[in-house]
Amino acid sequence: MSALPAATREWLTGPGLTRLWESVRKRLESNGVQATGSLRLTAMNPQERNDLSLLLGKPLTGAAVTVRLDVLDARLRASAAGLGLRQTLEEIGQPLANRRAARADATARREQVWSSLASSLDASPLAGQEWPRQWYDLLRRAGVPRGVTSEAAVWTLQQAVQVLTTLLGPERGCARGRGELAAMATGSAHGLDDGTWLARLVQRGVALAHGTEFPDNAAGRRALWRLVSVTPDEVSSTVLTYGMRPDGEGWQERALRERADHHAESHLTPRDLHTLRLQLPTGTLIHICENPRVVEAAADAACVRPLVCTSGSAATVVFTLLDALAATGCRFAYHGDFDWPGIALANRVIRRYGARPWRMGTADYEHLAARSQAEGIPQLALDGQPVSADWDPDLSPAMIALGVALHEEATLDLLVADLSRQT
Repeated sequence: MSALPAATREWLTGPGLTRLWESVRKRLESNGVQATGSLRLTAMNPQERNDLSLLLGKPLTGAAVTVRLDVLDARLRASAAGLGLRQTLEEIGQPLANRRAARADATARREQVWSSLASSLDASPLAGQEWPRQWYDLLRRAGVPRGVTSEAAVWTLQQAVQVLTTLLGPERGCARGRGELAAMATGSAHGLDDGTWLARLVQRGVALAHGTEFPDNAAGRRALWRLVSVTPDEVSSTVLTYGMRPDGEGWQERALRERADHHAESHLTPRDLHTLRLQLPTGTLIHICENPRVVEAAADAACVRPLVCTSGSAATVVFTLLDALAATGCRFAYHGDFDWPGIALANRVIRRYGARPWRMGTADYEHLAARSQAEGIPQLALDGQPVSADWDPDLSPAMIALGVALHEEATLDLLVADLSRQT
């Protein structure tokens, strides 16, 4: 039930007082919900001027008026409304938010996060070292990531201190896996996975303790873990290859050649790439594709050309392999999807390795689009933000004009034919 009489409520919510209540609400929410101070309304129309005159009990003749909130509060209490300013606003609208109190509360909760961290560091075996103070200052300047509550921030920072004490304290232990370390600190083997805030906190501390720059790539972060005898997972991510015949008589080189001889694909892990001697004849042309289906088709057709697959967006292990091949003098030819992510990835590979585009020109796209349509293949709409192709300025306009996305499966027969050629 409303505490306002129906007629009074109807009059107070009329268009003549709408701007007044909007302005008063903003003022109260910003000043601690206190009916103090004043506000000014300008460019008032006749109805606004008339209604405000009735509300304040004095004639208003100008186009602008200054309204004292304490006076308005008193007038409402003495009127048929019988309520103060705050109660009236909440009767005719939403409850008022005390933004000043909310800001003060947020500030207090933020301060509690950093005072808790300072206490944890002071009580830890790390207290006597120089880098923890730098770490604290750096984290405080960066702040808590968006979406992380103060309670979660306190807990995560305490976990970071615990992990750093294990890694850098006076009783640091022997080498261990990152998953094992994460499980000890968080209860989850994924607690220190790349991309988590806890992993970044710990890595920042390790970098400061060793006087090194914080890395901006996965390979650098793995190297950082090794500085404190933590072994990252180097077996779960792989790069898909086919037809690789490296020189050398090690078992890994022999195994790759044997798989190539039997037209079998190979999955290489970062662990493999640390020990594998990837020496191919200088000038060897390596074809690069985006989709694993191309590798499968090449194997089925007993193709002879070596092939590396990015499997979509290209994980770090893909570039680790391509970097190693480039260092031996290999050349590259790249093919990917005719969609915007595919063009972006092609740009990245072509820029990095000077790869030549492989059936990735405007004529190739238009031919495939026409062929797909003639064969009655459903057309896949081209969505997303356009990306200009570095190697062919006409390609992106042609794709926009046709509005069709073409994945590598649409050109599979042509790619397999290329990979089957001996020279």
